[in-house]
Amino acid sequence: MKRKALSIFLASAMSLSMLAGCGSAADNGSAPADTTASEPAATETAATETAAASADVASEGEHELSVYAWDKNFNIPALEAAEKAYQTVDPDFKLNIVEQSASSDVENAITLAASSGDYSQLPDIVLFQDHYIQNYVTNYPDAWMDLEDAGIDWSDFGAEKLSYSTVNGKHYGAPVDNGTSVFAYRTDILEECGYTIDDVTGITWDRWLEIGRDVKAKTGKYLVSMDHNGDDLPYMMMQAEGKSQWKDGVPYFVGNEDLKAILNVIITGAKDGVIYLCNDWSEYTDTSIIGDQVAGVFNGNWIIPTMEQVAENSGKWAITTAPTLSGKEGYAANGGSSLYITGNCSKPELAKAFLAYTFGGGEGAIATYDDALRNGGVITCCISASKSAVYQEGVDFFNGQAIYTDIVAMGANVPVVEQNDYHYTARTQIQAAITNVINGADLDAELQQAEDQVKFEMGL
Repeated sequence: MKRKALSIFLASAMSLSMLAGCGSAADNGSAPADTTASEPAATETAATETAAASADVASEGEHELSVYAWDKNFNIPALEAAEKAYQTVDPDFKLNIVEQSASSDVENAITLAASSGDYSQLPDIVLFQDHYIQNYVTNYPDAWMDLEDAGIDWSDFGAEKLSYSTVNGKHYGAPVDNGTSVFAYRTDILEECGYTIDDVTGITWDRWLEIGRDVKAKTGKYLVSMDHNGDDLPYMMMQAEGKSQWKDGVPYFVGNEDLKAILNVIITGAKDGVIYLCNDWSEYTDTSIIGDQVAGVFNGNWIIPTMEQVAENSGKWAITTAPTLSGKEGYAANGGSSLYITGNCSKPELAKAFLAYTFGGGEGAIATYDDALRNGGVITCCISASKSAVYQEGVDFFNGQAIYTDIVAMGANVPVVEQNDYHYTARTQIQAAITNVINGADLDAELQQAEDQVKFEMGL
């Protein structure tokens, strides 16, 4: 894809998505740490103004690095924790954190720098969302430095998380936040209906629908909800099967029996009052979750702060794995970001040492992630860092369950499935297909139309 085409694609994809991997979160925690729910993509003019306003990001000191990041309540506390941890081995170290309003600001800065051929506008390091990075590394190879010689033990991370930041066999990113999905249930409501958390663990979607109908009939609550304007249920449910909506770089909707079965679960659940398909992000968070309309939540673990807004439900939740078509326990992820060294970095050895020591699972990883969890709710991607006492602690909101170490363990089991730069284009078309079938259309015809539209937008 040519660079101009990439810029057009990004503007389109970002404006369409409400869950674009890693955007800015609302102060009250009602928007996820890894979404772009707060604002659409900037225009070319806005991108230029943003880059110009923060172009002077050079790290002057010998022990100083600069970084672009967004979300003062999530990502930035994690970076501050890493700075503090690295200062134990380099007391003069300083991390100059340049706050961005959203992830799109970072993407726009990279696009502008690459288009002009002037990488001096970039900081030493940028936080970048997982679903977009391969596109940027492929199209702008001079904008990045790989981490092959950083001394990071890559076996300390789940394969799915690393699959995003590995391009042509080389590691480029140090994973930051864990996007592992959790399926949480109100155990008090399950108990009221005659079920336990074990009854919804390791079951088929057909059985799950049966339980959901029973819960709806007895309590009036849905068993799960989703923002249908940015519907991630199909993707997560497919990943839990170890399957993809893509095959050899093209959309695989027609003839994909797993996808068809998954969509039938969603369509049946929506018709039967088991799944609440919300019209937008606010309805999803404020009405369905905070408004106490659901007995279950399925999304990236960044949704937990939203759940915690309902203080009276503390102690009534538990997390587990997702159902699957076969009944095996399902693992998925949704959202997440990593840190990347830019081609403008004048101190690459310092940058690599900093990333390896903190987010890369080095000696400072436990201190970094303990602090990041306490102050920002950021859950580690490092399996070794999850062994700390902080991660082993029970969480009162989840009735004493040590959810953080459980989430890291679940993340190590998330299967790697084929990804594509047109992830959000596919999501939009699948979402439309679901809506149309609920309203009476034929599923096979809708899948054909959706696949044709994605191929058209890809120029195929």
